[in-house]
Amino acid sequence: MDRDAALALVKEYVSDETLIYHMIATGAIMGGLAGKLGQDVEKWVVTGILHDIDYQETKDNPELHSLRGGEILREHGIDEEIVHAVMAHNEIHGIERKTLLDKALFAVDPLSGLITATAYVMPSKKLEEVQLKSVKKKFKDKTFAKGANRAQIKTCEEFGISLEEFLEIALNEMKKIAPQIEL
Repeated sequence: MDRDAALALVKEYVSDETLIYHMIATGAIMGGLAGKLGQDVEKWVVTGILHDIDYQETKDNPELHSLRGGEILREHGIDEEIVHAVMAHNEIHGIERKTLLDKALFAVDPLSGLITATAYVMPSKKLEEVQLKSVKKKFKDKTFAKGANRAQIKTCEEFGISLEEFLEIALNEMKKIAPQIEL
């Protein structure tokens, strides 16, 4: 499956544009990280795009989120490594994050939200205005974008990427796709 096919599949299950933008942003960051880590870029992009395929359906039942996503992906014949990463990204289930893909998706998921929120507080509300120092400052402010779990983002260190480099990769990748996510 490639990026376009993943996005088409997502749109079969998700109509919320904001959620779709989050999934596109997560895919972009995953792709940048894959490039940095010498991994399969397309696979990582697809994983990021697909990770919340069930969220619109399960948002009021966090105990189902990501398990239902795994079911949907299996029904569509998606690679089991992607299915596992999607299921493991919701820590409520206690599914062990074994692979680099699992660990990366877990760390990336809240980071796309933090960067989006940082863009929203800029005068232009555009990513082009966001600098790394702004993201670092917002990361340290625990009252800002409270849903962006800082401890989860910091797990990037488990796969050998410093927090600063992780934030920089994510910001740069999101800037590349800013028009697609209306930022």
